[in-house]
Amino acid sequence: MGSIMSCCSSRQVDEGYARNSTWRMFTYKELHTATNGFSDDNKLGEGGFGSVYWGKTSDGLQIAVKKIKAMTTKAEMEFAVEVEVLGRVKHKNLLGLRGYCAGTDQRLIVYDYMPNLSLLSHLHGQFAGDVQLDWKKRMKIAVGSAEGILYLHHEATPHIIHRDIKASNVLLDSNFEPLVADFGFAKLIPEGVSHMTTRVKGTLGYLAPEYAMWGKVSESCDVYSFGILLLELVTGRKPIEKLPGGVKRTISEWAEPFIAEGRFKELVDPKLRGYFDENQLKQAIYVAALCVQNEPEKRPNMKEVAGMLKGYASRGNLMKTRMDSIKYKEELLALDQTSDDGDDLEESCGVFGAITTPNTQDPYNFYGNKKITKRV
Repeated sequence: MGSIMSCCSSRQVDEGYARNSTWRMFTYKELHTATNGFSDDNKLGEGGFGSVYWGKTSDGLQIAVKKIKAMTTKAEMEFAVEVEVLGRVKHKNLLGLRGYCAGTDQRLIVYDYMPNLSLLSHLHGQFAGDVQLDWKKRMKIAVGSAEGILYLHHEATPHIIHRDIKASNVLLDSNFEPLVADFGFAKLIPEGVSHMTTRVKGTLGYLAPEYAMWGKVSESCDVYSFGILLLELVTGRKPIEKLPGGVKRTISEWAEPFIAEGRFKELVDPKLRGYFDENQLKQAIYVAALCVQNEPEKRPNMKEVAGMLKGYASRGNLMKTRMDSIKYKEELLALDQTSDDGDDLEESCGVFGAITTPNTQDPYNFYGNKKITKRV
């Protein structure tokens, strides 16, 4: 597997991306110089994959450089997947490929620098106190993110499942236009395949129950993650929050009673100080409730989601007045990191019973041979 996916050969990468004219290959020396020697002062963020640095090229272009931490077979594969996906996609709400470096013992991916960093930094991080995200910007981010995912699911060839939709993977440009980023966990879906069975990767709090419990990944898993992201945008709360005594609660658990009782205004992020559009609020909450339903076949697709958020499409007049909620088991919650480092759940979450949901069954058992399932 490692030799097939290896990016040590620039020939292999070049053949796959000759059609993409916007990227170029960088030397390690160029990127080392651009980032001031990968200085800590230039570091934008850090996760399980490695670190991301701000840099400026010799011609003045501001860039973000992802430096892969360790040259393992797994890291090679994720590097290859991300470069392949980035080379395929071109949409205003997807972060494209600026270039890459595949040296003897280094793997780096180069993107355009996003001056407003990530949605996470504005909701829960360094910019949260500044309240730069007013209601209008939040709805802009919701619609733009939905359109980016819609492109992956319905317009890219082959279709692409992101598998790690979350606040830290929605970047914001100078106009707060959202760009969905980080395709290291992405899956390319062959034509005619409805879902795959795979090892679980992603971030706790955003995982669809059928994915966490059975490893069944489909476009509907991204829809579920987007629903959690939408709740996060509206409420300003984290997908999982720690309560006094160390108890942890998911955002859907918290929101469920408010939605059931129609107390929508109490869901809104208090940092907005009451400045929001009530009709848009109801619409966003209804869409989120549809997206996070336990049964994947009941969730809307991203075309429907984008349409509903724009206000020109409906699904049963959006009359979803209850929200399904999931409760992660204690052994899984213990793995949650409040720093949102993007924990790799391949080992810890790829087991049955990761989540408890009322009367949840494997949603794909009834398909029999009518649908194609591929184990990867």
